[in-house]
Amino acid sequence: MSVQKNVKTVLAQTSSVCGDFRLRKLDFVAGENKTVTVHKEFECLFSVDVGKCYFSPRLLYERMRIAKQVGDREVVVNMFAGVGCFSIVIAKHSKAEKIYSIDVNSAAIQFMQENIRLNKVYRKVIPIQGDAKEVIEERLRCTADRVLMPLPEKTFEYLPYAVSALKENGGWIHYYDFEHAKKNENPIEKAKLKVTEKLQSLGVTFTIPFDRVVRTTGPNWHQVVLDIKLNGCGNKRKR
Repeated sequence: MSVQKNVKTVLAQTSSVCGDFRLRKLDFVAGENKTVTVHKEFECLFSVDVGKCYFSPRLLYERMRIAKQVGDREVVVNMFAGVGCFSIVIAKHSKAEKIYSIDVNSAAIQFMQENIRLNKVYRKVIPIQGDAKEVIEERLRCTADRVLMPLPEKTFEYLPYAVSALKENGGWIHYYDFEHAKKNENPIEKAKLKVTEKLQSLGVTFTIPFDRVVRTTGPNWHQVVLDIKLNGCGNKRKR
């Protein structure tokens, strides 16, 4: 705090990220005893309570990388939107028509609504509270040109619902996952093999034209992303 004059609060993370809301235990160390802050990124403002909502500034590169791919008048479904970071960066830096932004955490939805106001993206980012698979089945089937899955803990389980959300002529799924890989193993290849088997069982045609390791999350653990292009979903079904 003496060196970085803009720092007002110091918290120590004393647990790993866990639970359906992806929260971590934070202990107060110094400064103002608070957990609410405003993060600035690519001309966007994100109000967040780091004690009640998942937030990772380390994904800023991924947020802009995806935003640059979004085409004019695309409809996007963000299955795990949190406080709206991916959705708002897309809304501000693309010509997407709508970004349906789903999260099960009511606190995250409240901050998402505040961030929609802060960034003036009304009617473009649509907040929806609920479990993504239920929301898609009830109201967003065959809706999206592009689906985001930035919750590695649940992406594989929810992959069939991401397919269901795409329009019948196909589209893109941005799939994030954690993979364990020893020195002689490739985490990306492990993720691609798993995803390929699942998508083949769903009866869809697809390619994976881009992949990368996003970051290392622990000894032999890696967060990876696969950009999956589905060429048609007319015969899709959940299994």
